[in-house]
Amino acid sequence: MSSETQAALVTGASRGIGRGIALALAGAGVDVVVNYARNADAADEVVREVEKAGARAHAVQADVSVAEDRARLVDETYAAFGRLDLLVNNAGVGPTERADLLDASEESFDRVLGINLKGPYFLTQLVANRMVEQVRDGAGSRPKIVVVSSISAYAASVNRGEYCVAKSGLAMMVKLYADRLAEHGINVYEIRPGIIATDMTGAVKEKYDKLILEDGITPIRRWGQPEDIGKAVVAVASDLLPFSTGQVIDVDGGFHLHTL
Repeated sequence: MSSETQAALVTGASRGIGRGIALALAGAGVDVVVNYARNADAADEVVREVEKAGARAHAVQADVSVAEDRARLVDETYAAFGRLDLLVNNAGVGPTERADLLDASEESFDRVLGINLKGPYFLTQLVANRMVEQVRDGAGSRPKIVVVSSISAYAASVNRGEYCVAKSGLAMMVKLYADRLAEHGINVYEIRPGIIATDMTGAVKEKYDKLILEDGITPIRRWGQPEDIGKAVVAVASDLLPFSTGQVIDVDGGFHLHTL
């Protein structure tokens, strides 16, 4: 970790994986902008936890699918900390209703793709331009960008096709930005969670309890926790992967292994 205090922006940081990432970064001494879409109380609680860990925190309400909100989010981040060393694109939603691929609606597709893919794509564009300026000005450490995707980038779920399409799009987005930003010394990473215990997976807990604990769908037979993802992000923030970019970091208990 740089001797200077770093600043991170974590989208969707009020709960679940985003909360785990924010708290892990705070534990590593990184100041955090806690982005949230609706739940101000939960975001304020994360701010208090970050500050309790000894880091600074600032909550910003913004819907990443809305251009004006994205611009304001970046502006408020720089107003709060004067710099940005790490962008973590984490905000995401599942379909409102898990509908069969043959019945799913365009409205659901537009909503999920807007938040899960279009939002981070253009937020990264905004932030990348500011980070390039930082590098040119010699301000602080080498900035980095993380995209939190999912095993759904390659594992088909026919009752939430829009979610899978969005996550597979994020995988290509990482490759694109990694290639484009390498000349500026800005590395980009895809962190690919597996089955993580969050609000989103709460509705299918019984199903996954059986798959994980009894059927062994993952070689490591336990649920993933938000702090597992947080630790991977801290490794990136700590510059432990300086010769890697566009890299997929699987945090999935070994789900990605093809075994017989």
